[in-house]
Amino acid sequence: PRGAARAGAARGGRGGPGAGGGRPTDKGKLILLGARGHNLKDLDVEFPLGVLCVVTGVSGSGKSTLIEETLYPALMRRLKGEPLPAEPYRELRGANALDDVVLVDQSPIGRSPRSNPVTYLKAFDEIRKTFAETHEAKLRHYGPSQFSFNVEGGRCNACEGNGYQVIDMQFLADVLIRCPECRGRRYRPETLEVTYRGKNIAEVLDLTIREAFSFFRHRPKVQARLRPLIDVGLDYLRLGQPASTLSGGESQRLKLAGYLATSPGAITRAAGQSPTLFLLDEPTTGLHPADTAKLLDALDALVDLGHSLIVVEHSPEVMARADWILDLGPEAGAAGGRLVAQGTPEEVARTETHTGRVLAGLLVPR
Repeated sequence: PRGAARAGAARGGRGGPGAGGGRPTDKGKLILLGARGHNLKDLDVEFPLGVLCVVTGVSGSGKSTLIEETLYPALMRRLKGEPLPAEPYRELRGANALDDVVLVDQSPIGRSPRSNPVTYLKAFDEIRKTFAETHEAKLRHYGPSQFSFNVEGGRCNACEGNGYQVIDMQFLADVLIRCPECRGRRYRPETLEVTYRGKNIAEVLDLTIREAFSFFRHRPKVQARLRPLIDVGLDYLRLGQPASTLSGGESQRLKLAGYLATSPGAITRAAGQSPTLFLLDEPTTGLHPADTAKLLDALDALVDLGHSLIVVEHSPEVMARADWILDLGPEAGAAGGRLVAQGTPEEVARTETHTGRVLAGLLVPR
């Protein structure tokens, strides 16, 4: 049946009871009482831990106020002693079940041309080592720093490794022009004479993530750093693509990939270590459905290892894959700020909320 196909696609084929993720919600709860920032109506909310919890509702219903402006700063204050400004709430319970909280938002990771996916994921260290180990580099006594665009040595002196020069337009926005000395390649000619598998360092930086993953098939340490970018649907980015060109959604997924690539605790938990809570705001923005499925698989992997996720989302595919849904509404602004439905996707699909109607058209009743 057509409905069954839709529901199966939404669930990504993952088994388990219920219409959504199907994980049990009895692994503890994070309880926020009396949230009343902006349009929130003295809200009491229970977030189940150890699951994929999705917060839904129309734009302006209070989702970001609840998660980013209330829950996150409250947890940062409790877990790390950081006095971040928070919207008013009465009490937070259950935070002692968590070791850390990570907000993966859509703010830029950097505005410099030097900030890019390969440096953010610390994959560039291994790539520079790879070039330094080539026969030609050893003959010239080039170490890994020769292939860095952040320090003097092998980089272009004219643009200092940026690949661009900045023209100060006084009262107008600065203009970036391609460096006439290195023609945007960042490096001095002698550095570019060293190649690995037929490509110099500038040509490698111009590869897409997926191309680079194949190119470095004999360098598992490089592949290990790049794999999370593929997992979150960013395999089309170029290694050296300036972070300033990324959208908010791309920046958010890059941060998630960076955490996966550089923090072993995000993947494997030491015995006795409490789990991490990840907070994400609409991570599927701009994603193709196939890439949404990849991202959901990456999020599922975190949850399956005992971590917790709270995701603000409009995507029906994400709603259908949730273990638990918290639906705010019923409308936006003054007409929002209430918890109008909660439960598994199948349970919420039986309600008369906006989210319930979307899910009812997507899920197959059991």
